[in-house]
Amino acid sequence: MWVFRQLRPYYVPYLRTLTVALTLLGLFTAMTLLTPYITRALINSVLENHHWSELWPLVLALPLLSLTSGVVNFAQQYLNQDFSQKCTLRLRAALYARLQAHGFDYYDHEHTGNLMQRVTGDVEAWRTFWTQGMGEAATFTFNIVLGLVVMVTLNGRLTLFTVLLLPFLTISVMRLDRAMRPAYSRIRQSMSDLQTVVQENITGVRTVKSFAREDYALRVFETRNLAYMQYNVEAAILQSRYIPLIQLIGNLGAVMLLWYGGMEVIHGRMSLGTMVAFFGLLGYLTGPIQQLGFLVNLFAQAFASGQRLIEILETPDIVTNRPGAKELSPLEAKGDVRFEHVSFHYTESSDRLALSDVCLHAKPGMVVGLLGRTGAGKSTLVNLIPRFYDVQQGQVLVDGRDVRDWTLESLRRQIGIVPGDTFLFSASIFENISYGRHDAKLDDVRRAASLAQADGFIMELPDQYETTVGERGLGLSGGQRQRIALARAILYDPSILILDDATSSVDLETEYEIQTALERVMQGRTTFIIGHRISSLRRADEILVLDGGRIVDRGRHEDLVRRDGLYRDVFQLQFQGARG
Repeated sequence: MWVFRQLRPYYVPYLRTLTVALTLLGLFTAMTLLTPYITRALINSVLENHHWSELWPLVLALPLLSLTSGVVNFAQQYLNQDFSQKCTLRLRAALYARLQAHGFDYYDHEHTGNLMQRVTGDVEAWRTFWTQGMGEAATFTFNIVLGLVVMVTLNGRLTLFTVLLLPFLTISVMRLDRAMRPAYSRIRQSMSDLQTVVQENITGVRTVKSFAREDYALRVFETRNLAYMQYNVEAAILQSRYIPLIQLIGNLGAVMLLWYGGMEVIHGRMSLGTMVAFFGLLGYLTGPIQQLGFLVNLFAQAFASGQRLIEILETPDIVTNRPGAKELSPLEAKGDVRFEHVSFHYTESSDRLALSDVCLHAKPGMVVGLLGRTGAGKSTLVNLIPRFYDVQQGQVLVDGRDVRDWTLESLRRQIGIVPGDTFLFSASIFENISYGRHDAKLDDVRRAASLAQADGFIMELPDQYETTVGERGLGLSGGQRQRIALARAILYDPSILILDDATSSVDLETEYEIQTALERVMQGRTTFIIGHRISSLRRADEILVLDGGRIVDRGRHEDLVRRDGLYRDVFQLQFQGARG
C-alpha cells in the first residue's frame, strides 16, 4: 500500500467519481445475482409444481433485468474510464513538471530512454490498473461477499462447504503476488534499457552509419531485446506455476459441490431448483477466483510502475529558489558578474575539482574570453552563472548579489546562452528563434537573424521563416543551426551573453561576419566567450586561461601572446597552421 499512499495526490481528487462507479458496480453485481433466484422459481414453481401463471412474469423478468443491468454497467464503465483518465492526466502532468524542474545534475545520471519509458509505459500500466484492475478487484469482492450472502439464503451447508476452499486459494494467490512483484520490476527496468538503446541509436544514426557500426548497434539491441524477452518468459513461467493451481482448486470445488449438492437433492434435503440456482451462483465465486492470477499481475505491474514513477516525483531538486529570493528586474539588471574563490565538483564522492579557487570580475559590458584544454572547466564556469549547478565553496554574484539570492526564473531571464552543441526543436525556424520571446514579431525575429548572419540563408529556404526543421535541426548544416541558436539568444535580449564555442561549426569567413555582428550585439552586455579559435577571443577585454579547473593565466590578447604559456602555444599552432 506504500505505492498507493505516495501517489494519493493524483487520484484522491477524483475519488467521488470512483465511489459512484464502484457503487454502480455493486448494484450491477447485485442485479446479476438475482438471476439464480429467477432460475430457482422457474424450476420449483413452474416446472415442478406447474404454476404456469408465473411463467411469463418470470420469463419477462430476465430480459428486463438484463437491460437494466446493461445500462448500469455502461454508466459504471464510463465513470471508471473518466476516473482513470483524469488520474493519468494529473499524474503525467506532474511527472512532466518534475522533469522540467529537475536540474542538470539529475539528467547527468538519467538516460532519456529510461525517462521516456516511465512517462509512457509506466504511466500506462498505472492507468490500466485503475481501468481494469480496480474494477476486477471490486467485482471479485462484490461477487464473493454478495454471492456468499445469497448462497447462505439458499443453503447454509453448501455455503460452508464452499468457504472451506477459500484458504487454499488465498495462499496460492499470496505466493503468486510475492513472486510477480520482483519479476515485473525486472521487466520494467529491462524495457527502459531497451528503449534507451533504441532512442540513442535513432538519435545517433548518423554516427552509427558514419562508422559502419550497424552490426554492433544491432547486436546491442538484440542483447537488450533478448533480456526483455527472457524476463517476460520468467514471469510467464511463474504464472504457469500458480494460475493453473488456482484454477484447479476452483474446478475441484465445483466438482465437489456438484457431488454434494446432488446427494442432497437425491435424499430430498434440497430442491432441484435450489441446487441449480446454487450451482449457478458458484460461477460468481469460481470465475473471479480463477481471474485472481490476472488481477495479481495487474497489481504487480502497477506496484512496479508506481515505484518507478515515485522515484521521479520524489527525487529532490538540488538547485531551488531560496526562501526570500528576490526578482532580478530587467530594468535593474546590469550584468555585473563576480566569482569569489569558487570551487566546484560534480559529485560528492569525487575527489577531483572541476573548478578550484576561481576568482574573476566581469564588469557590465565587459567581454571575457575563456580558453583551455578539454575538461579544463570552461563550460563548468559559465554553467554556474545561471545556476545550472550550485557551488560548494565560494560565491558567484550577479549584480552584487549571490546568484542563490535571485529567483531562478528572473536570473536566467537575464542570461542568453548559445551552446556548442546546438539544439533546435522540431518546429519552424520562426518558433525556434522566438522560443525565449513568445510575443516576438516577425520583424524582431528577422532583425535578430540578421545580426546572427542567418537571415540570408533562411530567406532562400522554401517556406523561409515558416520552414520546419527536422528533429534537433538535422535538416540544417551545423553552421546554420549555430546561427539560428545565436539569433535566439540575441532576440532574448539578455544582460549577460554566454557563447559556448558558438562559432565552432562555421567557416572562417562566416565566423568573421558573425564576430563583426557580435561587436554590435555585445555592446552593453557582459559576454563570456568560450573558444578554441584565437580569432574568436582576441577582441575580449580579458582572457582567462584555464587548466585543471584553475585560472593559470589571464590578460588581453596582446599580453598573453608575449608570455610563455598555453595561450601562446595555441596561438602559434593556429597561426602556423593558417600560414601553412
